[in-house]
Amino acid sequence: MKRTLYILALGIFGITTTEFGVIGILPQIANAYHVTIDKAGWLLSIFALIIAISAPFITLAFTNANRKKTLLLVLAIFSISNILCAIAPSFPFLLFARALPAILHPVFWSIGLAVAAGTVHPDESPKAVSIVFGGLTLATVFGIPMATFIAEMFNWRASFLLSAVINIISFLSLWVFLPFIPVARVKIKTSYWRILGNRKLLFSLLLACLVIAAMFSTYGYMAGYLKNVTHMNGSAIGLMLLIFGITGVAGNYFAGKFLSKNRERTTILFIVSLLGIHGLTYFMGASYNLMIFVIIFWGFIHAGGFLISNVNITSSTSEAPEFINSIFTSCGNLAVTIGSTVGGLAIVNIGIHQLPWTSIILLALALLVFTLKSLTKG
Repeated sequence: MKRTLYILALGIFGITTTEFGVIGILPQIANAYHVTIDKAGWLLSIFALIIAISAPFITLAFTNANRKKTLLLVLAIFSISNILCAIAPSFPFLLFARALPAILHPVFWSIGLAVAAGTVHPDESPKAVSIVFGGLTLATVFGIPMATFIAEMFNWRASFLLSAVINIISFLSLWVFLPFIPVARVKIKTSYWRILGNRKLLFSLLLACLVIAAMFSTYGYMAGYLKNVTHMNGSAIGLMLLIFGITGVAGNYFAGKFLSKNRERTTILFIVSLLGIHGLTYFMGASYNLMIFVIIFWGFIHAGGFLISNVNITSSTSEAPEFINSIFTSCGNLAVTIGSTVGGLAIVNIGIHQLPWTSIILLALALLVFTLKSLTKG
């Protein structure tokens, strides 16, 4: 079954490179279309917002669909979208092309995560899910930096062509190697509304939303921060994103191991560590050399955020795993939208150097929610 997990991770790598690959090239796109960096940030926000809105509905619509064909359809749409982005004649057209695959994005995540958790013993599910999440981490390691490097070597349009190639490779790999995945016909003991009324689940969703928003309010504008505050050039920024991702591989691995042992302790350690790293980002942001060390630890900590949030949510209830994963996908992408919007507003109103404070405030709120969740019985 491990082969299945790695193939699914490859698919996640393809769609995540598409979603987050723009992070390193937002400054170039802003210059090309003569828009501000916060408006360019909508290339990230609009993608996440559509996912947040569509996730539960589109996942339910594909409940009885052939799993393998559905995953292949998603990757085909992502490939086409990236080609359209590469030839976009205007910024509105680019926004449209970015929005196109976002509708189907949740289907891949919900199927992939549900299959991963269902292939192993429940105690081992965090490790299995972490393998699929490894696709997200690898997209951070290779996808986003490669998109940045390609844009620096050629232009930003070439980075979208790179994303198209990655998705085509993922499509072919899934087509050839992914085995048949039976439709999960789990009998739901209660209604979806009743599931959503679970207080423990609601606290987990709110916690995940705050944590992921905190992650992306600063990380979403990392390239701009390093350019304007740390005064790095395009090549150096690409290298920093690569370092960020490489340390994230280790972070994702250890997050999976620690979650299997103690979920709550891992969660609180993550929140406190990420809060501290954003404090260091603010105070050391103007120091070129010190920021290199900050980025090493930032990537290590940051990588576990999605995995920790997912495990907290899915462990809140054992019913309707694909539906719960679609809710997580919706919540996570709503959080990305909130975070990138808050970060963009902060840049415009108080300056890009103050950006880490948005993450610090959101993480402080996450600590409060975690405390309330711990005091509340499910």
